[in-house]
Amino acid sequence: MKAKKILQKLTPYGFLAPAVLIFALALFYPVFYSIRLSFFNWRLVEVYRKAPEFVGIQNYIKIIQSPAFQTSLKVTAIFITITLATELIVGLGLALLAERKIKGLHLFRTIFLLPIMVAPVVVGVLWRFMFNPNYGLVNYFLGLLGFENVLWLSKPFPALTAVILTDIWQWTPFVFLMLLAGLQNVPEDVLEASIVDGASYVQRLRHVKLPMIKSIIGLTIVLRLIDGLRALVVMYVMTNGGPGRATEVLSLHIYKKAFVSRRLGEASTLAVFLIIILLIVSTLLFQFFNTERRTSA
Repeated sequence: MKAKKILQKLTPYGFLAPAVLIFALALFYPVFYSIRLSFFNWRLVEVYRKAPEFVGIQNYIKIIQSPAFQTSLKVTAIFITITLATELIVGLGLALLAERKIKGLHLFRTIFLLPIMVAPVVVGVLWRFMFNPNYGLVNYFLGLLGFENVLWLSKPFPALTAVILTDIWQWTPFVFLMLLAGLQNVPEDVLEASIVDGASYVQRLRHVKLPMIKSIIGLTIVLRLIDGLRALVVMYVMTNGGPGRATEVLSLHIYKKAFVSRRLGEASTLAVFLIIILLIVSTLLFQFFNTERRTSA
């Protein structure tokens, strides 16, 4: 009987074991291999001529002192801060409008979600043409308003602005969808009680709706943060990180270090830095929102 009970308890784990093993191999092995590779001087052009040379933490010291790494960190911070803040504000505003009963709302939601479904390569090509200084639609509409043509992808500030606007266009629908789902799950009886107590719309939003969807907001921020840190394809297609390094985010810098400069050891070191940054920021965000949730409860 004891053997039968033990077998019954272990059976679910037996079914889960293959999936867990595959997941562990697919996730943890590349991470640990990348960490190991970060301690070696390994160039892709020399991979068949000589073995990788162990250099200890020299790659880490070199990367920290690298102006290109510092620039990519700065660009990444600006890119994520502006896009995330704008997407949250616009997404929340649209979610508050969409939670009301409006005619044609289902059609609006379907159309609004189309940017998420477009492949990043297509998004990059599309907006590269949109920002073309000679025949792009953006300069065309600016011309109708009396503005001169802007060299969007040829100068540092306009290029970064163009990349940010493209990301906002593509991912605001995702934020909208997440926040709308949270708002629609706010209990009606709580809202009705606040109305009976004489709370205005702004007061209901501030003291009832937003506190009750804080966990959804936190999850949305973390997901967009992760996606922003690994953003690569759109920047690569639109600007290739240029002009100069004006739009070279950290993930694009890693790609160039690995497949343009062909320095796999340094690229792995950059990848380790990216993982560390992501883990630290995600942990801090989760702790902040969990603390806020416990405080409000």
